[in-house]
Amino acid sequence: MAVREIPSGAPEAFLRASAEVRASVSAPSMRPEVEFEEVPAPQRIAPYALALSADVVLDDEELATGRFVLLHDPSEPESWEGPFRIVSFVKAALEPEMGADPMLGQVGWSWLTDALADDSAGHLAAGGTVTRVLSETFGELAGPAGTVDIEIRASWTPLGPLGAHLTAWATLLCTVAGLPPLPPGVTALRR
Repeated sequence: MAVREIPSGAPEAFLRASAEVRASVSAPSMRPEVEFEEVPAPQRIAPYALALSADVVLDDEELATGRFVLLHDPSEPESWEGPFRIVSFVKAALEPEMGADPMLGQVGWSWLTDALADDSAGHLAAGGTVTRVLSETFGELAGPAGTVDIEIRASWTPLGPLGAHLTAWATLLCTVAGLPPLPPGVTALRR
């Protein structure tokens, strides 16, 4: 993964946090189906930010995509309840039957909260949306039946090691992609 330069004058806390997140990308606990890339971070949300995009790829097929952004504001905005905030997005195609499930929103949100709990990623002030996107094509674009996508947008204030938060987010990305969970203590082999 190519590493982007952090602006000079960044606080030590942000430098440590960035190094921890970057190291977690290649940690043995990270699923090999998740391919990361460091991308330009948003500039207006916080004074300091680190952004990663990731895709879940299996047999050369992209199953899900997402973005993980670590924000740092030393002034600790009241709504954050701390100096760091994680903002995330994941998206994947679903089976049409799943897209019609009225419980999809609650299930999608539980995928995030379960992943955070399973990876011991303590957090505060979690909030977000689960969106079902139904697409139908017409005219010159008409083709196979419509598609159903799920999009989960979430943010939370991390407590404890930041690597656990990236691992939990990658678990969410794999869950949305339809990959089965790994049993506790099992590490997927790299291809």
